Amino acid sequence: MIRTALVLFLVASLAVAAIALGGDAGVASLAWRGWRVDMTAAAAALLVLLVSLLATIFWSFLKWLMEAPRRAARTRAEAKRKQGGEALARGFLAAAAGDGSEARRLAQKAADLAEDAPALVRVLAAQAAEAAGDLPAAKAAYSAMLGFPDMRLAGLKGLMQTALAEGDKGAALRHAQSAYGLAKTARWAWRALVDSRLEAGDWAAALDLVQGAQERKIVSPLVADRTRAALLAASAASFETHPTERMRAQALEFAQQAVKLKPDFAPGVVMAARLLAADGKVGRASGMIEGAWKSQPHPALWLAYRDLRTDETPRERARRLSALAALNPQARESRVLTVEQALIGGEIGAARQAAATLADEPVTQRLAGLQARAANAAGAVDEARAWIARGAAAPQEPDWSDLDPEGRAFAYRPEDWTRLVAVYGETGELIHPRLERHERTISDLPNLPAAYVESTPFLAAAEAGAAIMPIPDDPGVPDYARPPEGEPPPAAPPRRRRRLASPTRAAK
Repeated sequence: MIRTALVLFLVASLAVAAIALGGDAGVASLAWRGWRVDMTAAAAALLVLLVSLLATIFWSFLKWLMEAPRRAARTRAEAKRKQGGEALARGFLAAAAGDGSEARRLAQKAADLAEDAPALVRVLAAQAAEAAGDLPAAKAAYSAMLGFPDMRLAGLKGLMQTALAEGDKGAALRHAQSAYGLAKTARWAWRALVDSRLEAGDWAAALDLVQGAQERKIVSPLVADRTRAALLAASAASFETHPTERMRAQALEFAQQAVKLKPDFAPGVVMAARLLAADGKVGRASGMIEGAWKSQPHPALWLAYRDLRTDETPRERARRLSALAALNPQARESRVLTVEQALIGGEIGAARQAAATLADEPVTQRLAGLQARAANAAGAVDEARAWIARGAAAPQEPDWSDLDPEGRAFAYRPEDWTRLVAVYGETGELIHPRLERHERTISDLPNLPAAYVESTPFLAAAEAGAAIMPIPDDPGVPDYARPPEGEPPPAAPPRRRRRLASPTRAAK
């Protein structure tokens, strides 16, 4: 206000000065109580402007004095809000760091200072109690939030978490159901409900939840399709081995729906092909596996493809597997299959050439065993032993035939399907739960004959714990080594495994 008055005063002064300098400025007289003042009109105008300016300044000063108490109150309130915000921020950081006592102290301080943010104070108080391990206090704080519409969802989530911490899965599930009905986009509530259905093996209820989540746009269509395909495969697995035809037909329907959603999902493709082949529809089963192989080759696919026909010679089977590998020749599994089919067909040279294309792949027990079998079939025993030595220290790959080379792939338990559905739905990764549990499997490394045939009886006796037999080309046991007459022979030495060849020596 004072700044505006100054500007007006300067503009008016300039205007009066311009009029005075431009000609006759006129005369102004003031008579008051016997006093008379004569001056030019310009001087009178400047005097009026000056008095007005002084009056404006004086009024502004009076207003500043009158508003001083209110201004001081606003300053104190602003400082209090700032301190409350800092207490809230530091309290949330302390709760996130797990410092429960500090978080509680700051929550109490924030309650006294941040009066304009009661929701944040309540959340901090609950999280501070959780960080301090005081679950009853945390439950009380979260329960208090349920009385406020804008805090109800946060309160339900906190109650679900505290119920899980106490081991009360039933209460946690009830809170998740309430939250899922309250908010259409509460993904955490949907995830809790889905996990509970998976844990119970209720695949149908889990499918309904996934469908609802896709409609609510809680999950992306890609995640929804993957999860539904895995759930349908799990449903098919639960009916596949059922003795009744109706249940097997239901299993086939579920498996085909899984393939329709994800044509390259190996569990669904393998089960659908297996059930189709059992119904005599080998052509449809072959086409389904071939389509999946073109998109994403998987070991279980060629194992199922191998078993579609049982009335063929080894060479016919090898030609059929070779055609499957040719659908995606550059893939790792196609090159592995090329070696396998060559060994099945007795084409040793072709097997060696195909094995050479896998030399740059990271060594696993499966690849080392395959290389050893190809080398041994070609008569390169030393090279085969070198591959076995490398494979002994190499990581293991999943055994998709489930321990039995002629067994069913994906013969999972319900808890295995639960984990597969959760992982595949979120990441698209096809896991193998039995390998994760480090269960014993058939070794991928072949058993080669002993290096020296003449020493075989000696090794067999040592492994059996019997008395040591002399090596055939040994002149015999010296007399001083024999026990005195009448005394029992010495005990056999402890059983020792013979080291065949080190990798370095075998490579030479």
